[in-house]
Amino acid sequence: MSAERIVMISSGQPSLNPRLVKEADTLTAAGFEVTVLYAYWNDWGTRYDKELLFEKKWKAIRVGGDPKQKRFAWFFSRLIFKLTRGRLQKTGDFNKLADIAIARSSYFLIEEAGKHPADLYIAHNLGALPAAANTAAAYEKPYGFDAEDFHRQEVNDDTGAFHFKICKFIEDKYLPWAAYLTASSPLITEQYVSLYNREITTLLNVFPKTALTTRTENKDKPLKLFWFSQTIGPNRGLELIIEAVGLSSTATELHLLGQPTEGYRQQLEDQAGTAGIDKSRIKFYPPVKGDEIFKMARQFDIGIASETGFCLNNNLALSNKIFTYIQSGLAVAASDTPAQCGLIAQYPRTGKIYHDAKELADIINFYDQNRAQLLQTQKAAFEIGQTELNWEHEAEKFLGVINNVLADNH
Repeated sequence: MSAERIVMISSGQPSLNPRLVKEADTLTAAGFEVTVLYAYWNDWGTRYDKELLFEKKWKAIRVGGDPKQKRFAWFFSRLIFKLTRGRLQKTGDFNKLADIAIARSSYFLIEEAGKHPADLYIAHNLGALPAAANTAAAYEKPYGFDAEDFHRQEVNDDTGAFHFKICKFIEDKYLPWAAYLTASSPLITEQYVSLYNREITTLLNVFPKTALTTRTENKDKPLKLFWFSQTIGPNRGLELIIEAVGLSSTATELHLLGQPTEGYRQQLEDQAGTAGIDKSRIKFYPPVKGDEIFKMARQFDIGIASETGFCLNNNLALSNKIFTYIQSGLAVAASDTPAQCGLIAQYPRTGKIYHDAKELADIINFYDQNRAQLLQTQKAAFEIGQTELNWEHEAEKFLGVINNVLADNH
């Protein structure tokens, strides 16, 4: 008997979407035949895709071109995207063009997905949802959707904005009919349940268990603070972190990993200088492959999850950042978004919540003056990452959802 086939679809790149990679690996290990359809997002993601995909047992197909090699498809995809969105912004008639205007690659994902008969189609973002839903309908098969974010309010909370309107249209059109929905935090799950009154499974943004390491106490060296994201830029709480480091009474180092937006590194360094922080105490690192982040994180003391709550989604989400800190054995200093407050309340041994720069400075000072407590917090975080907050735990829930959907469809 041949393996059941699953097509996973994303309008981004695998190396930039750890959830997609974890789910594809889990399904492949469980005996499914997995094909991933995806699209170009940026250059450094493309470099890491080559290394990532080389070692995977699932098949990956990129569509929609790119600016360096498949330039015609890239140009055509951008033209379609621009024209359809322009038309929708003028007419407001989402019924005709929203499916291909939701993302640059949506048209090409729809075209490619139709070539792949499967037993289940899974969309990993709204740009992929029309492809999954329409192909599933054509083959009379089910489709699912993974809501890593609350998409209609992912950019801002302006309900009159085009982004809100097109995302709401796509979600309202397809989510009620999906065979299953998963979401990346309890509060995102609650938000979608309130809209669609249906069962949704929460799958946290955690990672496979990390190798057991012995954590040694940092007795007298400067504390090393760590923050990372794909992009180092505004609306990420970094300005507040700089302010807090300036307010603290210790010579802390701040280590930032990601791709700075134009001019932003200089902006941070200027702010640091104004706050009396020597530029040498702020270290910048380029993006690294997903599996390397844990090796890197272990050398630091405190991980800062600095979500600003600039939109509803940012308040509801639990990013992979906070789980990376926990699973790497760092003490966590987390901003006071509802989602992060809920997580730290559930796992208080992993770290502390701050509401403003002074409170973050107080946390830094506390751990600097109580190094034994810092070590205890780090060990507790690592233990919780090994026993509860890991992908092995979430993968069981994920496979349960998939198997139930396929069993219902037989």
